Parts: sequence; C-alpha cells; structure tokens
Amino acid sequence: MAAVLPGSAETAAGVVASAGLRPRWWLRLLVLGALLLLVLWPRPAWGLSEMARGAQLFEQHCAGCHVNGGNILRRGKTLKLAALERYGRADPAVIATIAAAGVGQMGGYAAVLGDGGPEAVASWVWQQAQTGWPRG
Repeated sequence: MAAVLPGSAETAAGVVASAGLRPRWWLRLLVLGALLLLVLWPRPAWGLSEMARGAQLFEQHCAGCHVNGGNILRRGKTLKLAALERYGRADPAVIATIAAAGVGQMGGYAAVLGDGGPEAVASWVWQQAQTGWPRG
C-alpha cells in the first residue's frame, strides 16, 4: 500500500469523503444565493411596468401638489375626471404633454421624469381619474 502524502489529491478526496461532503457543494450554495438575490432584490424604476413606474414617479414628483388627484394651489384644476373633461385634458397624450412641458403656473417636469416618464405618469393619472382616484 502506497503512502498518502499531505496535500495530495488522495488526501483532499479523503477529507471530503470523510466529512460527508460532496465536491463543489459551495458552488451549489453560491448559485442558490444568486438566484435568491435575483428574485428578492428590489427592482429599479426602469424594471417596473408602465403603471407601477407612473405611480412611483407621481408619488415622487407630483403628489406634493396633486394629493389624491387634487390641487393644493388651484382647487378647480385637479386631476379628477370631471376637471380633465371640463378643461379639454381628458386624454393621456395631453396629460403627458402637460407633465413634460407644464401649463399655467405649473412648470414642466420632463427632465426629472426622464425618458418615457411623462407618458408613464399620464397613463397612471388617467387610470386613477377613470376610477375616481381610489385611496390606497
């Protein structure tokens, strides 16, 4: 019987076998951890659906003045369906244009909303207006 030298392949295999561990158990653990991170990690705004992104952008940049579709500066100029219809703004494209360029006292938000942001906000606002701005 040949002698087994420390550091040899036979010694490493013997240690793994004696410990009851399969080779590459750490690789399986690493892959499992990576999969869990992918599933559980919060997604950035660009990974959200258009409605979710619109809601997030509205909350960040619009809700300060338009709480629940209202308007803290000019009561009649709300985002409620009746007001949008009254002022000829009952269209997501018109709402997106206003969100981007502004109108009256309201400045434009194209720069802070980013690419596709005005459209995402407009889609979300339009959905909320059609459902009566339900409180969440």
